[in-house]
Amino acid sequence: MVYLHVPFCRSWCTYCAFYSEICRSEKEFDDYAAAVLREIGLRKEEFSKDNNTLYIGGGTPSVLPLYCLGAIVGKIREALSMAEDETFTEFTVEVNPDDIVRQGAGYVRGLKALGVNRVSMGVQSFDDAILRWMNRRHDSASALEAFRLLREGGIDNISIDLIFGLSQLPDEVWEETIDRAIALRPEHISAYMLSVEEGSALYDKAEAGEYSEASDEQAEAQYNTLCRKLGEAGYGHYEISNFARPGLEARHNSAYWDHVPYVGLGPAAHSFDGNRRSWNPSNLELYLDGGKGGCEVLTEEQKVEETIMLALRTSGGIDRDYLIMNSDPEALGKALAKGDLVEEGSRLRIPESRFFLSDGIISDLI
Repeated sequence: MVYLHVPFCRSWCTYCAFYSEICRSEKEFDDYAAAVLREIGLRKEEFSKDNNTLYIGGGTPSVLPLYCLGAIVGKIREALSMAEDETFTEFTVEVNPDDIVRQGAGYVRGLKALGVNRVSMGVQSFDDAILRWMNRRHDSASALEAFRLLREGGIDNISIDLIFGLSQLPDEVWEETIDRAIALRPEHISAYMLSVEEGSALYDKAEAGEYSEASDEQAEAQYNTLCRKLGEAGYGHYEISNFARPGLEARHNSAYWDHVPYVGLGPAAHSFDGNRRSWNPSNLELYLDGGKGGCEVLTEEQKVEETIMLALRTSGGIDRDYLIMNSDPEALGKALAKGDLVEEGSRLRIPESRFFLSDGIISDLI
């Protein structure tokens, strides 16, 4: 299970606090690719084919030239000892609609040739005013055109991202966005509530009094609308923020929620080996120079807490006996009595109607 962080963007979104740099030259791409190839060579012993998935995120991976992606993917395949005709169980690349439209069908064919079998596209909204406020590079028309190009290019597993919980997002606009997303019939939809993250332009606006967050009531109402509409359209709600057609749940991300070890490559990427979490420096220049990040060895208590937290984010929940042994008995009893947890066979899970309140429910248990 491998994650690659591409730290380049053409512009920064209002809400984003993920590590990225504005791309300025082809040489930056070449230097980045060379550094990733070096990192793979130094960490070959960490690669395992037990969960043969590759996820390329960012940043904006679709700004990276195909020849750079190709060199990196080839090195990852080599580290995994993959045969020439062997494919990844799941190979996802995140893309911006503007990049797909601008680079066209040839770019999509190039992704397919690399072995990409799943694309995650950051649509966020189908309302142009909202997209402008987010400082997105695309508009609703280009999102639709990008989806068409991906489909016609043979990408038959597409996920699209949406954002809700903006204070200036009217309910009717949110409903229209959901309807337009459903009409495309993507295999997967991820929907995230807008949060004000330190380091983002939105944080600065909020600090200056230029933005006020949506009320909990507004955000919860929009989340409930999302759950209802996607459920009616046949999407399974398998994780708090993720919906999929049956059998098309994201395998890579699902492995995170199962606490499976993974290798993270590139600046700011995190890795996990089952006992230790490590991370690369969130600085491109330092990463290019071979600089080190940090690491921590998880205590048994931390492992238990993460196992509970990650499992209860999913519709499958957690083993009943494990939760009984590792949670506060009084809090567990209250959660069951209130319906914050429901029992199904040997599993306990948070019902969809309580997903919006899951952070508080999980916090009380652990």
